[in-house]
Amino acid sequence: MDRRERSVYLTFDDGPIPEATPFILDTLSHYGIHATFFCVGDNVRKYPQLFQRILDEGHQVGNHTHNHISGARHTLRTYSYNVEKANAYIHSRYVRPPHGWMRLDQYAWLSRKYKIVMWDVVTRDYSRWLSAEDVFNNVRRYTRPGSIITFHDSLKSIDKLRTALPQSIEWLMAEGYSFKTFEK
Repeated sequence: MDRRERSVYLTFDDGPIPEATPFILDTLSHYGIHATFFCVGDNVRKYPQLFQRILDEGHQVGNHTHNHISGARHTLRTYSYNVEKANAYIHSRYVRPPHGWMRLDQYAWLSRKYKIVMWDVVTRDYSRWLSAEDVFNNVRRYTRPGSIITFHDSLKSIDKLRTALPQSIEWLMAEGYSFKTFEK
């Protein structure tokens, strides 16, 4: 993204789920900022009201496959079918591959229709080896102008996010960053 602008893109992968996404939405609302949620299609199918809340509150959504499948373990046909299945629920032109990995043939095929969005700051909020303070420190250590920062709305992350997300937002604001979403 544009490194000349002092802005960042907050993104959340793997939801929506009722145990994590409402807290994230409440936190973003508290600070008056918008983010992009890369949703798993099956979670959208299971929790349509929560997905609708993401949209109603002005956030952007992207596709994170229907079943959070890895490009490394699936053929082009299976992988692209899974993305299309998710998009029947999500309706987005943005795709983020789970684990940040897809094969070149998958990328070439999907990029004809979708914009592939990766990141440069992964907070590792899902790691059982990291604390909330470690997650926050990853944001402080690696964020630069134009960074795409990835958190997760998942069961593995929520306990750390209760502390690390507000801390990260407050630090980013104090450092003069604005918050952006991708072009629609």
